[in-house]
Amino acid sequence: MASKPHPPLMKKHSQTDLISRLKSRKILGVGGEDDDGEVHRSKISQVLGNEIKFTMREPIGLRVWIFISAVGFTVMALMALALPNQLYEVVFEEELSTTSISVRLYGGALLSLALIMWNGLYTAEKVIIQWTLLSEACYFAIQFLVTSITLMELGILPNAAILLLLSRVLFLVVTVSYYHHLGRRPKKI
Repeated sequence: MASKPHPPLMKKHSQTDLISRLKSRKILGVGGEDDDGEVHRSKISQVLGNEIKFTMREPIGLRVWIFISAVGFTVMALMALALPNQLYEVVFEEELSTTSISVRLYGGALLSLALIMWNGLYTAEKVIIQWTLLSEACYFAIQFLVTSITLMELGILPNAAILLLLSRVLFLVVTVSYYHHLGRRPKKI
């Protein structure tokens, strides 16, 4: 009894069969939008989450603003660490009567914020840039409040302090506007 050769098997190429691919993706739960409006390309990205990078263009001047902030924070931090008495005298127009450790601690905190700014400059993740801007906005708001209260307690209003307060308000407005712009959802076309 001779064995009869079988006809060649007809394989279905599911990679090229569009309907089959769509059915498979629907069963796996990928390819569609989730509750947040995110489209996942694979089950792994759906489970692990995606790095939220810019899906559209960055706001104009964002990187320049972060660079200017990083340089400004670094310079102020180094001045507060190296020359605390002179920095205090420039702002309040009077000599620092107590120890300069508080100004040096302020410089250390500024240096920490400067490191966050430098990190935010070189990242592509939207969330990290948002947290960087939020940290900067909180700093400007707190510094405005603390400086205002201190000036009211001292009963003086030097020109350098007025300039400092106005600059903090301006920097706060710019930072919050970038933060707000990054928080918006991209428009669907």
